[in-house]
Amino acid sequence: MDWTDDGIVLSAKKHGETSSIVCLLTREHGRHLGLVRGGAGKKARGILQPGNRVEARWRARLAEHLGTYSCEMTEAFAATVLRDPLKLAGLSAACAITEGALAEREPHQPIFDGLLALIGSLQQENWPSAYVKWELGLLGEIGFALDLSTCAATGQNDQLAYVSPKSGRAVSLAAAEPYKKKLLVLPGFLLQSGAFGTAKEVADGLALTAYFLERDVYGHTKNGLPAARNRLTERLRPKPASKT
Repeated sequence: MDWTDDGIVLSAKKHGETSSIVCLLTREHGRHLGLVRGGAGKKARGILQPGNRVEARWRARLAEHLGTYSCEMTEAFAATVLRDPLKLAGLSAACAITEGALAEREPHQPIFDGLLALIGSLQQENWPSAYVKWELGLLGEIGFALDLSTCAATGQNDQLAYVSPKSGRAVSLAAAEPYKKKLLVLPGFLLQSGAFGTAKEVADGLALTAYFLERDVYGHTKNGLPAARNRLTERLRPKPASKT
């Protein structure tokens, strides 16, 4: 077995003295593991940083084997955020969520393209809004889409302000009034293409996607959401106004 594909590094874990087990999100072969001989070396570690884009060649005697990778860097995305702790947290969270949410070896080209676009957006000021929209898209692609088109109670599409935690459907401001404390906040920027949210709206968006990720994707795991995702939430939490 032998194939070459475009890949994004999701993780690299040391294996033995000199090798690494590398998890890539590939365009045609989905989330795929492989052994990189010499992957623990200094040069290889620079290539195998989460978020980097590589051209990967995978070889194995049988399709079900772990196989080996040889990887060549095509875009060093990780290096562009290493000096920015917040952007690095965003990149780490996106890679961790992708690795944990996808079944191995199932192609998801829209997720590959979406992750690539998200990584590119880290150079923009409003990347946290793009991150929330990316998680929303990821949920939809793996079968857990939220329905934010109309109100679950009225069928109308005006003043949508909440999401039902049971159905994942939007709820309007008026319809939510009797029980809004039980609902999840729906920030307005998620309803508009190209819109960006305030720090508070981004935090609400992260809480919204986190709820459905934990329930539908990570509910079977012992620790819930990846630690990297929790760290991003903490970093993006709005700071309380200082008293003067």
